Amino acid sequence: MAWRIPLADLDYGPEEEAAVLAVLRRGWLTMGEGTQQFEEQFAKLIGVKHAIAVSNATVALHLACVALDLGPGDEVIVPSLTFVATANAVLYTGADVRFADICGTHDLNINPQAIEQQITPRTRAIIVVHYGGYSCQMPVICDIAERHGLHIVEDAAHAPGASLNGKSLGSWGDAGCFSFFSNKNLATGEGGMLVTDLDELTQHARLLRSHGMTSLTWDRHRGHAYSYDVVDVGYNYRIDEIRSALGLVQLQKLACNNERRKHLVDTYVDALASVRVEIPFLDSEGVSAFHLMPIILPADVDRHRFMDRMKQAGIQTSIHYPPIHLFQYYRKRYPTVSLPWTEAVAAREVTLPLYPTMGEEAAYMVVDEVKAALQEASVQVA
Repeated sequence: MAWRIPLADLDYGPEEEAAVLAVLRRGWLTMGEGTQQFEEQFAKLIGVKHAIAVSNATVALHLACVALDLGPGDEVIVPSLTFVATANAVLYTGADVRFADICGTHDLNINPQAIEQQITPRTRAIIVVHYGGYSCQMPVICDIAERHGLHIVEDAAHAPGASLNGKSLGSWGDAGCFSFFSNKNLATGEGGMLVTDLDELTQHARLLRSHGMTSLTWDRHRGHAYSYDVVDVGYNYRIDEIRSALGLVQLQKLACNNERRKHLVDTYVDALASVRVEIPFLDSEGVSAFHLMPIILPADVDRHRFMDRMKQAGIQTSIHYPPIHLFQYYRKRYPTVSLPWTEAVAAREVTLPLYPTMGEEAAYMVVDEVKAALQEASVQVA
């Protein structure tokens, strides 16, 4: 349907069009010079030595897990209030996940105390998710990982340009993984990035990205190699030059667009101050990327009716996220998992529209409809 106010929208213009045309005119569509530039500039943004462009964030997570030698018999602690790819990437390696609860309605990120409670002799790593672009408690989590000898992978799909204590999210752990999906702060349609300071991890991940081959088609095109060897069982996780070109343009817009998102979030927070909802991350530390605008509905509001009323007003809303451990596959595989805060929050969370080309008047319009929808969706509690 045609939304009056969509959940997300692209900030695309003549710059993106020109970048794509330039790739087409160069006549090289696979990973090449543009991808190398994108990697270099993204690594500079995050403040790391290495950035590896890939086809999406899911494969970035998978490459990180494989490059850290996770496999059968290992366990990785993950949150459940995230997109299912966070956990799937672990299972691809043959390892198992252990789900940890979130902090509460004020902070939808993984709880460090819950992480400690899930550590067993089989635990090898922690995957943290910076929900909505807001930082997890990284100093505490890094201390836990150091004391127990665990790797840290950051799912920073929501967090390009975000930081904590002056250090970019994605650079705190062994590896950081970013998404460039169409609704993300930096959008190329599909695409992702794996970042790290570890030379060995980088070398392994680069091999795995393209079938375990010792040279790429781009190397041979430039006359730097004539043949190749295959030294590992790799994957086809490559990005293409068109997406890299879009990424380079979007990278130049990122800081401004994140600042615009912040302004809209501030507008929402002020306008919702007297409204009967809870707003997470009001006391969040660090600099957020402001990817999502989540609210927590009162217990006496029927979420389905609320979202349906918003839809009738032409305003798109969403849920971030249905908990992974409650999906059919994961319920069967891990039937005893119980995460009280995750389950309570997930049943009441609604995500409001937020994107950099959105105007203030649209935010106020959303808030007016939130008020009306709350009134219509209230139910009697016995």
